[in-house]
Amino acid sequence: MRSDAERTVRTILEAAERVLSRNPAASMEQIAEAAGVARTTVHRRFASREALVDAMAAWATRRFAAAVDAAHPETTPPLVALYQVTANVLRVKLDWGFAMSRALSSDPEVARVHADVEERCHRLFARAQETGVLRTEIDPVWARRVYYALMHEAAEDRDPDADADALAARLVDTLLRGVGTGKGLG
Repeated sequence: MRSDAERTVRTILEAAERVLSRNPAASMEQIAEAAGVARTTVHRRFASREALVDAMAAWATRRFAAAVDAAHPETTPPLVALYQVTANVLRVKLDWGFAMSRALSSDPEVARVHADVEERCHRLFARAQETGVLRTEIDPVWARRVYYALMHEAAEDRDPDADADALAARLVDTLLRGVGTGKGLG
């Protein structure tokens, strides 16, 4: 019974992501219809629309943390880890864009996960600088902020056929090489 309930919750969360991505004002009834369940089933699992959106944010945040974990950023060579973290996180952001945009909720667990990922990213960028992937004169805090901005922009590419690996390659290349030719810089 428990696995059926978990499948139902996941089905509702996935349907809610699809529906709310297209129409952020969609009703619980529209979400239930998209999930193929009765409206009462959605209300039984989630007391309110806000509770559903909070559950989506928590679900997406767990996927986000798992995406970083899967890249093994503490033990994988920094360049490989940077690419893999980027590709993995982009997959989550592309699949769970609505929920991830709400992931900075007041839920302390969501905040803890984001703080942990930020700390891991800090360590990855420090390792990248120590191994020569990033120039030594570059402020790693600035580099991370640029990386986050690039990640955000790449995830905003709502092309349903967007390839996370290609986006990750472009993003990491842009971060490490920039977009200029260097001509005229003297």
